[in-house]
Amino acid sequence: MRTKIQVSATPSLSKSLVATGFPYHDFKQMKEYMEVFDFCMKNSQGLRRLGSAAVDLAYVACGRFEVFYEYGLNPWDVAAGAFIVEEAGGLLVILKTRRTFFFGKEIIASNTTVHNEFQQVVAQSFK
Repeated sequence: MRTKIQVSATPSLSKSLVATGFPYHDFKQMKEYMEVFDFCMKNSQGLRRLGSAAVDLAYVACGRFEVFYEYGLNPWDVAAGAFIVEEAGGLLVILKTRRTFFFGKEIIASNTTVHNEFQQVVAQSFK
């Protein structure tokens, strides 16, 4: 029997688990990245780094994480995971521009209830 996965319904960032990945080559946005990281450490249930954007996205899709953000990605890092998040009812946007995500190098994936709150946090740092 198949069970359909679904993003969590956690209502706020303060009750959320956040996942991220660390930049490997592009360190131009480290200050901004670390500001968001610092905010999440102090204002969420914790940060996780599994080391795979694909796994992080799958965990958002099945409700284990409420948010995933990272920059410096490649399309093959996120293509399948992005599709799974959307099918599970989540939202994806480009990190800085907040435009609809389409295999960019920067991503925010989240449930629908903390999406706007997290985007505001990112907007404060990534101007």
